[in-house]
Amino acid sequence: MNIEKETTKLIQYCEKQSYRGYDPYDGLNSSIIKVLTLKNKYLRIIATQLIRRCPVNIRPILGIKRGENPKGLGLFLWGYTKLYQKDPKPEYRHEVEYLFSRLEALVSKGYSGFCWGYNFDWQSRTFFRPEGTPTIVNSSFIGHALIDAYETFGDRKYLDRALSIRHFILKDLRRTMHDSNSFCFSYTPVDTAVVHNANLLGAALLIRLFKHCQEPEVKQAALSSLSYSMKHQREDGSWYYADTPSEKWIDSFHTGFNLQAIRYFLSEGFGEEYREGYNRGVNYYAENFFLNDGTPKFFHNRTYPVDFHSPAQAIVFFSGEGEQYQGLTNRILKWTMDNLYSGKGWFYFRKSPGYTNKISYMRWTQSWAFHALTEFLLNQNACKNSENVVINS
Repeated sequence: MNIEKETTKLIQYCEKQSYRGYDPYDGLNSSIIKVLTLKNKYLRIIATQLIRRCPVNIRPILGIKRGENPKGLGLFLWGYTKLYQKDPKPEYRHEVEYLFSRLEALVSKGYSGFCWGYNFDWQSRTFFRPEGTPTIVNSSFIGHALIDAYETFGDRKYLDRALSIRHFILKDLRRTMHDSNSFCFSYTPVDTAVVHNANLLGAALLIRLFKHCQEPEVKQAALSSLSYSMKHQREDGSWYYADTPSEKWIDSFHTGFNLQAIRYFLSEGFGEEYREGYNRGVNYYAENFFLNDGTPKFFHNRTYPVDFHSPAQAIVFFSGEGEQYQGLTNRILKWTMDNLYSGKGWFYFRKSPGYTNKISYMRWTQSWAFHALTEFLLNQNACKNSENVVINS
C-alpha cells in the first residue's frame, strides 16, 4: 500500500469536509440531550457514553451538527507543516495559513494567554467543563504545531501565538504540589485533576518555548512539572493515567504522550537525569502494548477495543525513535491500514472482536491519522530520503 497516495486521499476527504466533523464526545451538543439530562452529572455521563458507544451515528437525529475542533485543527496544521518540510508545495503552506486563521478565531476568551478547549460541553466524573473551557492538552498540541510551523516557515506570528500559551499555563492552571521542587499542572483552569500525560505535554511545550523566550520561570516550571511525573513513574517504566483511586489504569496512547513529551526535554538538552527512566518507559511501551502482528492493545493487559488513538500515537512515537523500532512501526502501520482504513480516504473509530465501529470522527480519528501518516512519511524521508513509501499489504 502506497502511504503517500493514501495520505493524499485523506487530505481530499478532510478538505472536502472543511475539517468539520462529529466527535465521540459531542453528545451534549444536542439540545434534546441537554433537556433530558436535567444538568445532572450522571445523566450527562450516561448520555455521552451511550452516544459514543452506539454502533450507528445517531447524531443527525439528535440535532448534533458537524463542528470545528481546535485540537483537530492543530493536528492538521502540524501535518501540513511536516508535509511541507518533506516537499515544499505551496498548497501545504496555504492550508497551514487557513488552519491558523481558524485557530485564531476559536481561541478561548478571558484567559492570560492563547488557549483552546473543545467545541462541546464535557462532563467528567469530577467536573463539568462548558464548551470552550481551555485544556492544557489542546493548547499544548497546538503549541507544538505552531513552534514547528515557525521553525519551518520562519513566520514570527506562529511563534508569537505559541509563546502566548505559556501565560495560560503559568497563570491560569492550578498546581498540585508533590514537594517544594515538583508539581503537576491541572487539566483545565476549573479543576485540580492530576493527569500525567496532560502535565507532561504542558511541561514539554514550556521547555521548547524556553529556547525562544529565555525566561527562568518558564524553564523552572517545565522542570518542576517534569519532576512530578517522573517521581510517579512506576518501577517497570509505566505510569498510571492519573493519581486518583479511580484512574489507575495504564493505556497505550497516553503512555506514548508521556514518552514523546520527555523526548522533547532530552532533545532540548534537559532532563538527562531521567534518561534511564525514559529508556525503561520506551521498552515498556514497545513490549506491553503490541501483539506480534502489530495489533495495538488499548491497555497493557487487554487488547480490545482497539481505539484509533493507540496505533496513531504509536506510529508517531516509534517512527521517531530510529531504525531500532522501524520493524515495529511498519507492523503497526500495516495492521492499521488493514483493519482501520476504509480505503476511501478516511479511517474507522474502533475495532472489537467481530465488530468494527466505522463512524468517521474528524478530531478523534482523521486528524490523528493525518498526524501519524505525515510523521511517518517525514521520518522515513529523513532516514532514507525516499519519495514513495510502500507498506506491503
